Amino acid sequence: MPAMKAHVWVMPKRTVLDPQGQAIQHALSSLGFHNVREVRQGKFFVLDLDLTTREAAENLVERLSREVLTNPVIEEFRYEIVD
Repeated sequence: MPAMKAHVWVMPKRTVLDPQGQAIQHALSSLGFHNVREVRQGKFFVLDLDLTTREAAENLVERLSREVLTNPVIEEFRYEIVD
């Protein structure tokens, strides 16, 4: 059975405040990294999949991302299937 991986990125929506990102940006600034204007903190998932087709993998990852990995009110996601 072919092995596939999926990479999923989950980020706060642009309209949602990101206090963790702001704290990181302030810390970077205090360390002398003044060129970093904004930081958005998110989550990154690597999923190992036992599926036979790319279409099945996309369907599963889309569903998992929407129903489990994100809070759709405040987060958005994107993913890629890695063969």
